[in-house]
Amino acid sequence: MQDAIAKADVLIEALHWIRRFRDKVTVIKIGGRVIDDADALRHLLLDVVFMETVGMRPVIVHGGGAAITRGMEEAGLQPRFIEGRRYTDDKTLEIVERVLAYETNTAIADKIEELGGRAAPLNFRTTCALQGEPLKLKDDGGKEIDLGHVGTVTQVDRSTIENLCYANIVPVIPSMCWGPDRTKLNVNADTAATAIAQSIGAEKMVYVSDVNGVRRDKEDPDSLIASLSASEARQLMADGITDAGMIPKLEACLATLDYGVKKVHIVDGRLRHSLLLEIYTTSGVGTEIARDE
Repeated sequence: MQDAIAKADVLIEALHWIRRFRDKVTVIKIGGRVIDDADALRHLLLDVVFMETVGMRPVIVHGGGAAITRGMEEAGLQPRFIEGRRYTDDKTLEIVERVLAYETNTAIADKIEELGGRAAPLNFRTTCALQGEPLKLKDDGGKEIDLGHVGTVTQVDRSTIENLCYANIVPVIPSMCWGPDRTKLNVNADTAATAIAQSIGAEKMVYVSDVNGVRRDKEDPDSLIASLSASEARQLMADGITDAGMIPKLEACLATLDYGVKKVHIVDGRLRHSLLLEIYTTSGVGTEIARDE
């Protein structure tokens, strides 16, 4: 009986958050390492099905870096990274498209359907929701860096995403876009998720990673910081408290807040039901970063 009452208490705690976020869009960015873990991905997508069932409107944006690297190695290609971006020549683009836009994208949508939800894979063969242009970076000398077929998002097909959400279908979007003259471009998944969250006016964005959030000591999971304002997050970086690997993710979070999203979360996708625990409990299990008042 006590176990049953405890379960009821959990549902009552969740009730407040369920009502608060009903009909609100949450963009969920899933990284490659979580996608590679079949058990973690299953529980994460089960959380997504729960969110949709109780009235939230989840949108999934995913990468697939580990699977792409394996595909390149199988093809005898050596991965190259420039300024944190995968150099994408013609042969690499073919592998990225096959692995990311079709195999991974379809597999995620199929798994959601298998778990009782409804999902739509938005790729080049169905409806690509992203338009973009080649990404142009310059080195310290001002010379343009050649990244190959790497792009940045300039336009999001908002109506398609919103129509799916309001039909209780989860959009599943790979980090690729159409470029000029129907060329195809590889896009950083964090920046793609940010562009989508901004365009559709998302209430929240969740970065599903392989760390439990921002820590005061990167070696100590118990030093997790549960809640930060944008200015506090910037101060942590300025003071050198966050480790180097967390800085790009924090910068992406802050950029997302600057674009109007109210809150950004970082959670460990390997923790069972981390998405539900972060959104539907008061204490959460990751780091929440909010815009300054």
